Amino acid sequence: MLLAGVSLAMALTASSASSQALKNSVQSQLPPSGGQVIKDYFLNKKPRMITVPGDVSTDTNGASAPVTPGGTYALGFEGISQYDGASFGRNFIPPDTMGAVGQTQYMEFSNGAVAVFDKATGNRLSLQSDVGWWAGAGQTGSNGDQRVMYNDEAGRWIAIGFGANAKDIQIAVSDTDDALGGWQSTKFEGYAGFGFGATADYPTLALDNNAVYIGTNNFAPAASGAPNSFKGTTLNVIPLSNLFGAGAPNTSGLKQFNTPYTASGSDIDNGFALQAVNSNSNSTDGKVLAASLFAYDNLVYSIKDAGTPAATATAAQYLNVDAFVSPSAAHQPSVGNPNNQRVIDALDERISASVYEAKGRIYMVHTVDDTADGIDNAVVRYYVLDAATNAILDSGNIGGAGYDYFQGSLAVNDFGQVVIAYNRSGLEAQDLNGDGLPDGNISFMASTFYTDASGKLVRSGGELLLKTSLVDDYHNGSLFGGNAAGRQRWGDYSAVSLDPTNNGRFWAIGQFAREYNLPQFGHPGGTGGSRWGTWVAAIDFGGSAAVPEPAAWALMILGFGLAGSQLRRRVRIAA
Repeated sequence: MLLAGVSLAMALTASSASSQALKNSVQSQLPPSGGQVIKDYFLNKKPRMITVPGDVSTDTNGASAPVTPGGTYALGFEGISQYDGASFGRNFIPPDTMGAVGQTQYMEFSNGAVAVFDKATGNRLSLQSDVGWWAGAGQTGSNGDQRVMYNDEAGRWIAIGFGANAKDIQIAVSDTDDALGGWQSTKFEGYAGFGFGATADYPTLALDNNAVYIGTNNFAPAASGAPNSFKGTTLNVIPLSNLFGAGAPNTSGLKQFNTPYTASGSDIDNGFALQAVNSNSNSTDGKVLAASLFAYDNLVYSIKDAGTPAATATAAQYLNVDAFVSPSAAHQPSVGNPNNQRVIDALDERISASVYEAKGRIYMVHTVDDTADGIDNAVVRYYVLDAATNAILDSGNIGGAGYDYFQGSLAVNDFGQVVIAYNRSGLEAQDLNGDGLPDGNISFMASTFYTDASGKLVRSGGELLLKTSLVDDYHNGSLFGGNAAGRQRWGDYSAVSLDPTNNGRFWAIGQFAREYNLPQFGHPGGTGGSRWGTWVAAIDFGGSAAVPEPAAWALMILGFGLAGSQLRRRVRIAA
């Protein structure tokens, strides 16, 4: 659905227009030789997930239901909601929205629950508490921060998350491509050296042909009873065969790359929220992206000979991106309570979603406030990098005056087609797009692009409205009609994944706000708290954007001319 009132020029503000002076201002923020000062919002431990007290209702509402297809929006259905988790006594904020698509199913993980859906219809096939699901896979307990991916080459799923102790990372791998079938698991100590309160926080997940990569931000108190503070990062690299080979998964080949933070002048900036690159390339090396700890910039480094005992990490280098600062809280209409109009936590500039490589280019997004656009709104910024040189081929913003854009994620196929999904919100209280709800309500949206021969993203069509929040005043941790209390966490994750049976279909999952937990909204016994929901959308790429670049055409023609040749299983259609 094309959004009314948002011009194409406004929705896509190219960062390439930034001046050289702004680039110089970024350079001036790079770590000085005499020492570094970490960004304060990275330094102190933020809660993994918050239990919502005194607001438990076992009522659920809004079963999964497909929407009428329109344009390139092929299918949409509701995923796990906070009501679902509360029905198991697992009532948390934020959801840490995460999901992936497989051969016939869509699998979702959230703080509190795990679900499997039929991807053809959106019908929910299974719903369990997160603790119950991990118990079935062989582990005891769950503390959230879960991620899931589908490995098409192996025909199996992989999921990670905190163990009962938050310094442990547990890994589960399915026996087959059926998410409802058997799973086996293992775990390892993600952050060793502290006997009390340590957390291997914000674990990330990526796969290439060599290894599985799990990055963590490490937090621990200075002494028993002291508040947690940032201690550094760890990149855990596990040989692919250890997890997807015959028999139970194991971490015997695990190699850990630790980068401690000690608040001294000798600190190394290997970044925050390490995101390894998902790739099918034949390279023996892995690659890692991260937000800088000290500068308003991003970092990249490589893992040479990844997945082997000889693996080593190269020094991190700055990308020298166009200037930005960390985003402020996002707006929402909150017509009945103006105190809640700017409370939604847009997170920060960390790369919070998966990073992908396709055809020698790396694609990623994060949320920033662009200092060049002259407006105080969050934008989703994308980057395209040359995978060989790390040079920035393109960057740009999805955003515009009057709205905040945040919590982005993307995926890319072998044709260079890209879907970027994100949340958008603002103060607009009118219904200008005709969906019956204020346009400023927090909405789950997507934009589609194709990659031209020079590596630049070209918009393909207008924005897609996938789901609009049901309330204009989302504020978790406090009751209906009251002022927002505490940090209004949103996210912290979202995801876009590529359908393994259709290379032109992308599956996005994001968060929206459900109705309040009150009797008048269908929840007897509800005491009035906010509730989050998640939404899954299938997006088909069509039209002229399906034409691959000349190099891809040459490969296709060559492939058609070879008698008896077989297309890779991953590419089931010529988009």
